[in-house]
Amino acid sequence: MNFEHRQVIIIGAGSAGLTAAIYTARANLKPLVIRGPEPGGQLATTTEVENYPGFVNGILGPELMEHFEAQAARFDTELRYGTITSVDLAQRPFRLIVDDEKTLLSDAVIIATGASPKYLGLENEKRLLGHGVSSCATCDAAFFREQEVAIVGGGDTAMEDAIFLTRFCSKVYVIHRRKKLRATKILQERAFAKEKISFIWNTLVEDILGEDEVEGLLLKNIETGETYILPIAGLFVAIGYQPNTKIFQGWLEMDSKGYIHTLPGSTYTNIAGVFASGDAQDYVYRQAATAVGTGCMAAIDAERWLESQNLVSVSLADKWGRLADSQD
Repeated sequence: MNFEHRQVIIIGAGSAGLTAAIYTARANLKPLVIRGPEPGGQLATTTEVENYPGFVNGILGPELMEHFEAQAARFDTELRYGTITSVDLAQRPFRLIVDDEKTLLSDAVIIATGASPKYLGLENEKRLLGHGVSSCATCDAAFFREQEVAIVGGGDTAMEDAIFLTRFCSKVYVIHRRKKLRATKILQERAFAKEKISFIWNTLVEDILGEDEVEGLLLKNIETGETYILPIAGLFVAIGYQPNTKIFQGWLEMDSKGYIHTLPGSTYTNIAGVFASGDAQDYVYRQAATAVGTGCMAAIDAERWLESQNLVSVSLADKWGRLADSQD
């Protein structure tokens, strides 16, 4: 049986995946990008992006990802709709199954499947995402200058985000379903010391109010059963992220949360020829700019590895060396 065989297949079409595509395509590796269930990654659901370099006045998240795709396509990257539903990494070429049907073979695989923020699961939450509901305080805090906002969560991320929000917002309500935080002691102490932060304990968010943008929350006290409305302009959900790496379990080394382990200073995984980038392996920064950086690294690592296996004739390192020599 004949299967489609590529030198490089990139799984995911967010910041990391499309950057890897640009670099591998320019190295003449003719990469195939499988877009996955969320093309464009988290930026595709973001409205205004003001912290990505090069756009002085900001840019809409979907528009930014269109630029990424167009640049990758310019260098003959093939972008294909579909989702990798299972993999066989036991031997090379690696086998990737698309939508439980089509089998692809690849000499090298770059994983850029990202991570998905965990949400509350409320009906209005998805509708108002990007219109007052956010999972990234670093990205969106500046949109709520001198306004009152709320953040849901009790771990390190929630405390870090709450402290960060105080730089911009007039008031930050931390809503937690328990009476005790899970965050580390030092972060708790810092949060408790902030006058702008108020804690609402033993409370659940029952609903998010507003037609075109967030106007308030319907809260419920778990102990008393009392419900009431909290007027706010924005809701930040900080109850964790889930890396989209389930199909690689049993093949790649991961931490307890599912983030793929890579060798320090590289994107190499425990399987030679498989590289991980972006939020699938980054549980610390989770920014578009850092995803771009690791996407670039993964492309260069993959190209150099392919060259070492005699699977590609000319390496990027050789090209850069000749370019440098020509400029001396």
